[in-house]
Amino acid sequence: MTSKPALFLGLVISMLSLQPQHLWAQDSGADALKAAVDAKSRRPEDAARDKYRHPIETLTFFGLKPEMTVVEISPGGGWYTDILAPYLHDSGKLYAAVPPGENAAEYKKKLADDPARFGKVVVTQLDPPGKMQIAPAGSADLIVTFRNVHNWMRSGNGAAVFKAMYAALKPGGVLGVVEHRGDPSKPQDPKAASGYVREDSVITLAEEAGFILAGKSDINANPHDTKDYPKGVWTLPPSFAMKDVDKAKYAAIGESDRMTLKFLKPVKTARQ
Repeated sequence: MTSKPALFLGLVISMLSLQPQHLWAQDSGADALKAAVDAKSRRPEDAARDKYRHPIETLTFFGLKPEMTVVEISPGGGWYTDILAPYLHDSGKLYAAVPPGENAAEYKKKLADDPARFGKVVVTQLDPPGKMQIAPAGSADLIVTFRNVHNWMRSGNGAAVFKAMYAALKPGGVLGVVEHRGDPSKPQDPKAASGYVREDSVITLAEEAGFILAGKSDINANPHDTKDYPKGVWTLPPSFAMKDVDKAKYAAIGESDRMTLKFLKPVKTARQ
């Protein structure tokens, strides 16, 4: 019969042997994310915006892991897809919920033109109110959306999209939101015509859909953004909606002040 000290020593050795593997897995995920961000396949003009968009810090805050099923909402030109697709390629899965319009064709062409990087991306359609299944119900570990909430508010579909995201997530899954942060001292324009949304308005939309606020970060904050421009947030880079008028001033301000919010889908609801 094995003695108690021997059993204890064996348990300690077993725990020590597991710890390096656990740390290696964490470091491996971090290294893979850095490699995806630093990849030469990204356009130089996209990489130049990392200082404003902080992709490593943002995705780490949201809890991204290589084996996750992730949904990217309204990916636009694919700025974040360029990072997420190669990162998730081997062990995870990426859905891209694309709204209709000319950008959709350009985005799909981008994926088709580089199957080595994007061949595993599953494109779904987000077209409220009719087409709202952005991924199979309860399948996603993480949903991310970057500067899209103001568009949904403008079209009157904010509540519907948050409900669709809630439906796609697994219980315990995470919703990560980055959005232009509005002035809390001013009333929220229901249509968000300036592109800015008050943080409490986003939190309300999420909570009304069933989410729980799990955290906030100032990763993407910009204290120089005064949020009072002639053409709203699009006055700032990268849009420069005023063209050459005061361009140097707006370039010095940089991209918009942004909230970075992390929400959870509860494992159990109050009804359960």
